[in-house]
Amino acid sequence: MSTFSKEHLEFIKQKKKEKRKIVLFRTLSLLLFLGLWEFSVKEKWLNTFLFSSPSLVLQTVVKLFQTNDLWEHIFITIYETVLSFGISSFLGISIAGILWWNKVLAKVVDPYLTVLNALPKVALGPLIIIWVGASTNSIIFMALLIATFLSIIDIYQSFISTENNYITLMKSFHATKKQIFFQVVLPSNYQNIINSLKINIGMSFIGVIMGELLVSKKGLGYLIMYGSQVFNINLVITAVVILGVISYFMYFVIDKLEQKIKR
Repeated sequence: MSTFSKEHLEFIKQKKKEKRKIVLFRTLSLLLFLGLWEFSVKEKWLNTFLFSSPSLVLQTVVKLFQTNDLWEHIFITIYETVLSFGISSFLGISIAGILWWNKVLAKVVDPYLTVLNALPKVALGPLIIIWVGASTNSIIFMALLIATFLSIIDIYQSFISTENNYITLMKSFHATKKQIFFQVVLPSNYQNIINSLKINIGMSFIGVIMGELLVSKKGLGYLIMYGSQVFNINLVITAVVILGVISYFMYFVIDKLEQKIKR
């Protein structure tokens, strides 16, 4: 015998139906876009030299797979992105917590964080290569510059916006600052932290690709740069498509983490 009411079961059924409908429309819209793209190329409305086509992209993927280059480039980009994402997320949460803890320090650091976040990181590329060297370290450093400061600012703003009544209640019970942070501020901002992580994974991805465009000899960013240099638009668009697929799966993982925390 079900422990849920009839209304609740009907609600669950409607939510599942809505979810299936969303997945269906997403799939159909993607297939429609690919179909129109391929049709436009076949009818010569689009020049394959400039826009490639889904069939040519698929052929390029097969060629990369046959030469054993595909997985190597994908693995390197994912490794650099995950490493950058992990470090920037840890720094973002930790430094935001420190700034919440020390109000004076937060006021001192706030304008510098704003300036550093606003700096065009691409312009710092040559300096990064000089400081860190033309290696994977430069790529990671570039990604950290792009993702970390935004993460700190976003999470810190969430921390200081915590419902003040909860904090006042904890203080009335003579709770320490440590107890307030770990039992009120941090739990109250799980959703905000997850939202920040969703942004952070994208920013880390952007930073890695920018770094690979500058110094890498492997990775999807390198494929984009190499393809543009030899006017191989198929290779460029193939790398961009693969980046889109990878970014979707990374977002999917964060979304699943969010659902798990909600439960």
